[in-house]
Amino acid sequence: MDKKYDALKLENQLCFPLYACSREIIRQYKPFLDELELTYTQYITMLVLWEHGPVTVKELGQFLFLDSGTLTPLLKKMEAKGLISRRRDRDDERSLIVSLTCEGEAMKDRALAVPAQMARCLRLAPEEARELYRLLYKLLG
Repeated sequence: MDKKYDALKLENQLCFPLYACSREIIRQYKPFLDELELTYTQYITMLVLWEHGPVTVKELGQFLFLDSGTLTPLLKKMEAKGLISRRRDRDDERSLIVSLTCEGEAMKDRALAVPAQMARCLRLAPEEARELYRLLYKLLG
């Protein structure tokens, strides 16, 4: 390939290893999340709710970098599973508040093993994982 097209080589695209790693890591999560009957997106939604308690859909979207078009069907499925409830904010009818149900809160103890299970799947030393985390959040910022 002509040198002028080097920028178009797949190996020179930062987006590709990020994309491929993201897909692979989510694939690694699957067996652990299957035990909880959660998809990856449902799992990260639960992480936000376990950490922050009730949040608006808008706040949830900000935490997860997801738009309401993605969140609405996700939240409907989670509500049907009995993990969350959604209700209108009394002070602002346009705002929907997402809360954990008792069943959703109880799942927290069962999910406790997932981070340790995933840490064993990664081939990074703890300091490498911390550096990768720092760099990824720098990109997100």
